[in-house]
Amino acid sequence: MVVKVIKNEADYETALARIDTIMDSESGTEEGDELELLVTLVELYEKKVHPIGLPDPIEAIKFRMEQMGLKPKDMVPYFGSRSKVSEVLSRQRPLSLTMMRRINEGLGIPAAVLLWESHRHMSDAA
Repeated sequence: MVVKVIKNEADYETALARIDTIMDSESGTEEGDELELLVTLVELYEKKVHPIGLPDPIEAIKFRMEQMGLKPKDMVPYFGSRSKVSEVLSRQRPLSLTMMRRINEGLGIPAAVLLWESHRHMSDAA
């Protein structure tokens, strides 16, 4: 077993090919240990080179609403009024800090998601 740090796309592709070959290895065997190490190295490389950003805050709210079976009228306690719900969900009004706090506490959407570049999305809508 010769395993090395993944430094570029060629190393990455080689590691993925080897993982594919030994995917069914049993834990505790030499190949099983190699598989575990390669998977860890691939995950570290992917996190460094292909990071996954935070989701759009409005899309996160809409997704949570769908998950919880909520309608826009159910969002009034978080936004303050039906018109504010409509304006925020259509990107005509930014989320206020108060709205973010209420949504974070009531719907469990992380604050980092709600704060993510909300100003950028307002300029996109204009």
